[in-house]
Amino acid sequence: MHWMEARRMPGLNYGGRLLVGRGIMWKILHQCHQRLNFAFKHVNVSIQCQTAWSNTNTSLWQRMWPLMSVMTSSRGISVDQLHRRGPFHKKPNPNKTHPTDHRPQLKGVVLKTLIRKPKKPNSANRKCAKVRLSNGREVVAFIPGEGHNLQEHNIVLVEGGRTQDLPGVKHTVIRGKFDCGHVVKKKK
Repeated sequence: MHWMEARRMPGLNYGGRLLVGRGIMWKILHQCHQRLNFAFKHVNVSIQCQTAWSNTNTSLWQRMWPLMSVMTSSRGISVDQLHRRGPFHKKPNPNKTHPTDHRPQLKGVVLKTLIRKPKKPNSANRKCAKVRLSNGREVVAFIPGEGHNLQEHNIVLVEGGRTQDLPGVKHTVIRGKFDCGHVVKKKK
């Protein structure tokens, strides 16, 4: 498939620009290899080039080169490597797993209570707790509301949900569950 043909394909053309994602690039490359049967690499076939800027006889490899350069420029690999290895897929990082194992809440034990300072422009003392979750991980959880009764070795229920002005605090203690009491309303 010539790169000018790819420009005419629906889904690849947008305002005269060639939009080719990695999956579509792989399909186009695979079609090229099937149709040409590697002729463009081993045999110097002369074909009438139908580009917008020239009408000269060029080899098949020269005719295919604009498409190949579009397809291989993003990863910096050769056409043969792309054909042998297949399309590039990003592998998930095994170290970046969800702290709560994708569960909505987890029970945990308070290791110690902390006071954290928020990011600029906010100014306060935010009450947090270092909690060892039931899956063995240790996280810092924000304690919402005014005042709390948490101490070391208390059992709390922790849910996901970051506090926007506290860096690294991505969990929240649920008030009124286990050893963490409800927020006490002030009497007038």
